[in-house]
Amino acid sequence: MDKAFTIANASWRDLGALQVLERETFPIDSWPLWDLIGILTLPHITRLKAVLDGKMVGFAALEYKAKEHADWLATIGVLPAYQNKGIGKALLQETEKRAKSNTIYLCVRLSNRIAQQLYLKADYQISHTWKAYYHDGEDALVMKKILPMRRQA
Repeated sequence: MDKAFTIANASWRDLGALQVLERETFPIDSWPLWDLIGILTLPHITRLKAVLDGKMVGFAALEYKAKEHADWLATIGVLPAYQNKGIGKALLQETEKRAKSNTIYLCVRLSNRIAQQLYLKADYQISHTWKAYYHDGEDALVMKKILPMRRQA
């Protein structure tokens, strides 16, 4: 990649850019407006964006679920034109640094081998399958990573 991207906190001000990213990255499963507003405003969610030349090119959201004592990677995506440049990996690593627990779960389409490889290389393991999870009936793999113990601040 010729130019460096940065990872920054995202906020409700990123709603328009997130709508574009969702439509382009997840054409079948893009979240509706209210879900996007929620992911950008609800508590217990870490929201990160990857920015290149002032444009949001990637996004990730990590939600802490106290009842489960675990974090869930609610979404992670990179605009197609910017994929395979380390942006998804950087977003994933930053969400892990900001996790409130030592366990992170995520869901990924059974057919999304590229994302699965990213997660496997990052030490996520397949936990189980959710049948017909996606709108078109495709199954989701649920993946899990146990983070090393960290000192609490």
